[in-house]
Amino acid sequence: MSYTITCIGSGNMGSALMKAAARVVGGAAIGVTDADRTKAQAFASELGGGALATNTVAAAEGRFVLLAVKPQVARTVLVEIAPVLAQRLKDGKPAVLVSIVAGLSIEVMKKHLADGGCTGKQPIIRLMPNTPALVAKGMIALAPSPEVNSDAVQELKQLLGQAGIIDQIDEPLMDAVTALSGSGPAFVYLFIEALADAGVRSGLSRDRALRYAARTVLGAAAMVEETGQHPGVLKDAVTSPGGTTIAGIAALEQGAFRGTVMSAVDAAFRRSKELG
Repeated sequence: MSYTITCIGSGNMGSALMKAAARVVGGAAIGVTDADRTKAQAFASELGGGALATNTVAAAEGRFVLLAVKPQVARTVLVEIAPVLAQRLKDGKPAVLVSIVAGLSIEVMKKHLADGGCTGKQPIIRLMPNTPALVAKGMIALAPSPEVNSDAVQELKQLLGQAGIIDQIDEPLMDAVTALSGSGPAFVYLFIEALADAGVRSGLSRDRALRYAARTVLGAAAMVEETGQHPGVLKDAVTSPGGTTIAGIAALEQGAFRGTVMSAVDAAFRRSKELG
C-alpha cells in the first residue's frame, strides 16, 4: 500500500494538516501512525485512511512523510526511519520528509538522519503552521532543502492548501515565523480574553463580552488583510479627536503595550533558536 502522505504523530497540528490533505486527495490517500496505537486507529478511521503499524512503515509508504512529533522525541524518530529513507534514496524513489517540529533546522535533521545511516541527499521540507490551521485559517511557512524540486513543493502546497495560506520563505527566517505566527495566536487569545474581561467590568455579560471581543479582533484582522492599508492608518480612522479611542490608546501606551508585544515575540524567537 502506498499513500500520498503519511503522518508520524496525530496531535492537533498533524491532524489539522491531514484533514486538509484529505479534502484534496481523499482520506484513503493518507496513512497515520502514533505512539498511541489506539489514537492513530481512531484518527485514521475518522479520515478513512490507514492506521500504520510503525514509523518505519510510514517512512516506507508515503510520497510525503510528515514528522509531527514533539521536539524532544524528534531525533529518536529520525534515527529510527533513517534506514528506510536511505533505501528509498538508493532505489531512486525518495520520500520527501516534511517536518513541523518547532526549532528543528534542516541541517540538524540531516545530522540525525546521518546518525541512523541516511547520508544521502534526502529531500526535506520544513513547515511552520499555526493553530488556526485547525479551522482552515492557518498561516503556514514553507522552506525546502536544495534537494526538493519545485514540482514537489507545488504538490505539497496544493495538498495542504485547505489548511490556510502557505508562504515559501528562506529557512533562516523560520525562527522569526515561529515566534510571530506560531506563538502569536496565544498572544492574541490573551488580548481577546482581556478585552472580554474589560467588557464584563463595564457591565456586559461574559458570553456577550467574549463574542464582541472575538468578533472585534476578527474584523480588525480582516480589515488589514482586505484593505491592504497599514494598521496605523486604520487605527487613525477609528480615532476621533478627544474621543474614547484615543483615551484607550493612551492607556495602552502608558502600559508599554507595543513594547511588551515586541518583547513577547522576541522571547519566543530566542526560545525557538535554543530548541534548534
